[in-house]
Amino acid sequence: MTTDPQHAPAPPPAETPSGQPGPETPPHQPAPAAAPEQAAPERAAPERAAPERAAPERAAPERAAPPSHPLPQHRIKRTRTGGIWVAVGFFAVILLLLLIFILQNGQKVDISYLGMHGHLPLGVALLLAAVCGVLLVVLAGTARIGQLRATARRHRRIDAKRAAAAAGEPVGPARTPPGSPR
Repeated sequence: MTTDPQHAPAPPPAETPSGQPGPETPPHQPAPAAAPEQAAPERAAPERAAPERAAPERAAPERAAPPSHPLPQHRIKRTRTGGIWVAVGFFAVILLLLLIFILQNGQKVDISYLGMHGHLPLGVALLLAAVCGVLLVVLAGTARIGQLRATARRHRRIDAKRAAAAAGEPVGPARTPPGSPR
């Protein structure tokens, strides 16, 4: 690799911390040398040629420079109303499918349950059986949720008593931990 003084890169112009050219060196003029007699002739040519090459390069990024920080992304948060809208659309599709099922299974069938007898279309009988199954699951789920809430309530009370005891507040009968002096 050879170093040709005529093709050497020009030193960057003096800039302020904000990235704008300093007041002492306008962008269209080269930076003044310290002393004309100290400047070598090889170095004088690149400085004169540098403003023509560097000015278009420097001007283009200033016009099309991306912002230092990206713009905030605007995201719409999900709301309950939006959730209800989606749920209504989902259940409308389900009801349409159920209606098609009932209409396509319209044959009469004999139904017997606990001594009761009747005639229903097959689609209605199957839908009724499915609804009864869902109600049984909901009943079992409700019982389990009740158990979990009672357990959580009991643990909150125990935690509140421990926190009050740690803070030195008397809550209920005083208990001393095992192994502590009395």
